Amino acid sequence: MNHALFQSDRQDWETPQRLFDKLDAEFHFTHDVCALPKNAKCRSYFTPREDGLLQDWKGVCWMNPPYGKEIEKWMQKAFFESTRGVTVVCLVPARTDTEWWHKYALQGEIRFLRGRLKFQGADATAPFPSAVVVFRDQWWKRRQSDDRRQSAAKRRKEATV
Repeated sequence: MNHALFQSDRQDWETPQRLFDKLDAEFHFTHDVCALPKNAKCRSYFTPREDGLLQDWKGVCWMNPPYGKEIEKWMQKAFFESTRGVTVVCLVPARTDTEWWHKYALQGEIRFLRGRLKFQGADATAPFPSAVVVFRDQWWKRRQSDDRRQSAAKRRKEATV
């Protein structure tokens, strides 16, 4: 196997515009959380200098993270921000055999993309499948969890009376 096909020194592959436009029509993004001025998809964006991992995210965020070892940190951040009410739409490699996929991607809505993406500026398509993972605030799950805790506490209190 040619491992060079599965790695790249570049971490700034630009999202295909057509894919972004389709998702933007659905989600209406307000912020690109990991971008460069040359490839930002939203007017508001974080560059490596601002380090999106250290920022509070707001609104509806687009995320095409670096695909190297840092991807787990980005997926963790995206999931965390969704618990604060932020919607985060992530373009990631469909690496279903990785720990980050099982810890974070499976917590979101997964949309596998047909075929292989050709990133802006790339000579060829990506050598891996891609997916869009959507993290949304799941307030109803927190509510159900809170309701179960309150019911259990009420039952314990009634049992002691």
